[in-house]
Amino acid sequence: MTKKIGTLHALQTIFMRDLVLALRRPSDTLGAIFFFSLVISLFPLAIGAQTELLQRIAPGILWVSALLAVMLSLGRLFNDDYQDGVLEQIVLSVCPLELIVLVKMLCHWCYTGFILLILSPILALQFNLSTEIIGVLFLSLLIGTPILSCIGAIGAALTIGIKSSGTLISLLILPLLIPVLILGTLAVDAAAVHSPYSLYLYLLIAIGALSVFFAPIACAAALKIALD
Repeated sequence: MTKKIGTLHALQTIFMRDLVLALRRPSDTLGAIFFFSLVISLFPLAIGAQTELLQRIAPGILWVSALLAVMLSLGRLFNDDYQDGVLEQIVLSVCPLELIVLVKMLCHWCYTGFILLILSPILALQFNLSTEIIGVLFLSLLIGTPILSCIGAIGAALTIGIKSSGTLISLLILPLLIPVLILGTLAVDAAAVHSPYSLYLYLLIAIGALSVFFAPIACAAALKIALD
């Protein structure tokens, strides 16, 4: 019992530490938010008052923007701890490394994906989407953005210690994120034409469950290899 309490306390400490560091260094979060908002806002300005076209392209634009915005902040997920020597202490701690990595993924989602999730319904209004479609978009992003953080963390762990690793992370994880992007877009498209969309959301949930289980294991293995 005491060991479980100690593990929970350690995980809570790591979560709060990463969150405080993110608040002290808001450039990554603000950069992702600015990029997400700017890209989405430019399309209605460029296309003009073509309502049908805007509604048709909205799901893809919103999902691609969210994916790219999340990727902007992945480079420093483990790299700062690696540079400071904290990562070695984390790997050597009695707390399972997989749980620590999972907590760091959760924290990353809190200061990137969660904020993008909150902004998405507001930005979606620019595309003249109905309330139902915006609701499905919100659900798809609620399920999908944690997947982006989980799979993105694998790329961050594999490229740890490499300068300008952002491009390499993109090349590594984009192929893995294509199914998430397609399912999220198809769910919103189906809602737009009043077709059943629950299947796409269920598939996203399945991918999310697999990501939460396997991504921490893959990240932990990559981090141990990087420190050997």
